[in-house]
Amino acid sequence: MKHDARTPSPKGRTLDEFSVIIERDAAEFLVASVPELPGCHTQAKSYATLMKRVREAITVCLEAGMTPQSRFVGIQRIAM
Repeated sequence: MKHDARTPSPKGRTLDEFSVIIERDAAEFLVASVPELPGCHTQAKSYATLMKRVREAITVCLEAGMTPQSRFVGIQRIAM
Protein backbone atom coordinates (compact mmCIF):
# COMPACT_ATOMS: atom_id res chain seq x y z
CA MET A 1 0.00 0.00 0.00
CA LYS A 2 1.61 3.24 -1.13
CA HIS A 3 0.81 6.57 0.49
CA ASP A 4 1.17 9.93 -1.15
CA ALA A 5 3.08 12.13 1.32
CA ARG A 6 1.34 15.21 -0.06
CA THR A 7 -2.14 13.91 0.74
CA PRO A 8 -3.30 15.42 4.04
CA SER A 9 -4.90 13.19 6.62
CA PRO A 10 -8.23 14.16 8.23
CA LYS A 11 -6.34 15.94 11.04
CA GLY A 12 -4.34 18.04 8.57
CA ARG A 13 -0.95 16.34 8.87
CA THR A 14 0.59 14.47 5.96
CA LEU A 15 0.70 10.69 6.01
CA ASP A 16 4.51 10.65 6.15
CA GLU A 17 4.75 12.27 9.61
CA PHE A 18 4.99 10.02 12.65
CA SER A 19 5.91 10.60 16.27
CA VAL A 20 8.84 8.45 17.42
CA ILE A 21 9.66 7.76 21.06
CA ILE A 22 13.33 6.93 21.65
CA GLU A 23 14.59 5.27 24.81
CA ARG A 24 17.84 3.61 25.88
CA ASP A 25 17.53 0.05 27.17
CA ALA A 26 19.61 -1.77 29.80
CA ALA A 27 22.04 -3.02 27.14
CA GLU A 28 22.62 0.58 25.95
CA PHE A 29 20.69 0.09 22.70
CA LEU A 30 18.50 2.92 21.45
CA VAL A 31 14.91 1.69 21.05
CA ALA A 32 12.40 3.51 18.84
CA SER A 33 8.62 3.07 19.08
CA VAL A 34 5.99 4.62 16.82
CA PRO A 35 2.82 5.22 18.89
CA GLU A 36 0.64 5.75 15.80
CA LEU A 37 1.56 2.23 14.60
CA PRO A 38 1.16 -0.12 17.60
CA GLY A 39 3.84 -2.82 17.48
CA CYS A 40 6.17 -0.75 15.27
CA HIS A 41 9.53 -0.84 17.08
CA THR A 42 13.20 -1.11 16.20
CA GLN A 43 16.59 -0.71 17.87
CA ALA A 44 20.19 0.20 17.10
CA LYS A 45 23.43 1.20 18.81
CA SER A 46 23.72 4.59 17.07
CA TYR A 47 21.18 7.35 16.48
CA ALA A 48 21.89 7.49 12.73
CA THR A 49 21.29 3.76 12.35
CA LEU A 50 18.17 3.98 14.50
CA MET A 51 16.66 6.68 12.26
CA LYS A 52 17.32 4.56 9.16
CA ARG A 53 15.78 1.50 10.80
CA VAL A 54 12.71 3.31 12.13
CA ARG A 55 11.95 4.59 8.62
CA GLU A 56 12.27 1.01 7.35
CA ALA A 57 10.02 -0.27 10.16
CA ILE A 58 7.35 2.34 9.39
CA THR A 59 7.46 1.39 5.71
CA VAL A 60 7.06 -2.31 6.53
CA CYS A 61 4.14 -1.60 8.86
CA LEU A 62 2.35 0.55 6.26
CA GLU A 63 2.98 -1.97 3.48
CA ALA A 64 1.57 -4.70 5.75
CA GLY A 65 -1.66 -2.73 5.87
CA MET A 66 -1.40 -1.11 9.30
CA THR A 67 -3.53 2.01 9.57
CA PRO A 68 -2.02 4.87 11.56
CA GLN A 69 -3.96 5.56 14.76
CA SER A 70 -3.75 9.05 16.21
CA ARG A 71 -3.58 7.95 19.85
CA PHE A 72 -0.36 9.80 20.67
CA VAL A 73 -0.93 13.02 22.58
CA GLY A 74 2.56 14.07 23.66
CA ILE A 75 5.26 13.82 26.31
CA GLN A 76 5.37 16.03 29.37
CA ARG A 77 8.33 16.44 31.74
CA ILE A 78 7.49 16.98 35.40
CA ALA A 79 9.97 18.38 37.92
CA MET A 80 9.85 16.81 41.37
